Amino acid sequence: MTDATLSYVNGEPTLRFERTLRHSPAKVWRAVTEPAELRHWFPAEVEVELRPGAPMRFVFPEEAVVEGSWDGEVLEVDEPKVFMFRWNSDVLRIELIPEAEGCRLVFSQTLGGGRVGRLAAGRTAAGWDTCLDQLAARLDGTTAPEQTDWLARMAGYVEKFGLGDGTATSTEDGYELRFSRDLVWKPPATSWQFLTDGVDGGIVPPGRVVDTEPPHVLEYEWQGSTVRWEFRSDPKLGERVELTLTVPADRRAAALATWHHHMELFFAVTMGDEGATWSDERVAELTGRYEAKLG
Repeated sequence: MTDATLSYVNGEPTLRFERTLRHSPAKVWRAVTEPAELRHWFPAEVEVELRPGAPMRFVFPEEAVVEGSWDGEVLEVDEPKVFMFRWNSDVLRIELIPEAEGCRLVFSQTLGGGRVGRLAAGRTAAGWDTCLDQLAARLDGTTAPEQTDWLARMAGYVEKFGLGDGTATSTEDGYELRFSRDLVWKPPATSWQFLTDGVDGGIVPPGRVVDTEPPHVLEYEWQGSTVRWEFRSDPKLGERVELTLTVPADRRAAALATWHHHMELFFAVTMGDEGATWSDERVAELTGRYEAKLG
């Protein structure tokens, strides 16, 4: 299910979800504002006082990939219509719209962190899908199905939002291609192992090593170019990989398609898909897409 949308509101990337709930706004309001109810669906324990300007605290469980706690602030309270608050560098807004048989929940998250924050929209959307399913189940008095297709959901949103697309920038030496990919809190040492195993296993193409700074930087030669992998970390935004290489103008579309697919495979393997394999059909599809985009 990839029903979230990603758009720009006042210049900021914003995820938006809608759910139709068979419950009154008053009942749903309690579920989305009371800490005792939030713990049934929200990804962290919430400490909050419902008044604008009040501080908030979000404490993650021990098994969470995020450690410790984040802070926040109540921004708007209009019972039982709107609850808006800051969560770390993001802003979450929950709106309840009365309908004949219950209400419509409109849930949005404005992503902070600039370009890096936007990169995480795929995993963030997949996470909220599950959380909102749990909210609906809690309201219905049922249990939400166990989530088993994390990779498929994340990959679907990455594709839908264009987060896996590479860019081509003109330079004196040709065109610099760049890809950036969120790695869902995988530490550099772990990603480095997947990368070096992938070179040996065919997930990414090998080449003569030019520079290496384990577990953060690997440069090697590829078809006359130098490919550079960099693993970067942010304690509040997570882990990501940045890949760059420079190619002649006439190779832009083919190289973008090839490395787009390599990045897809690398992401899939880091997320536990041991069966990820190369697809010439996927590369042909991507080549056509990049040719149309480049003109």
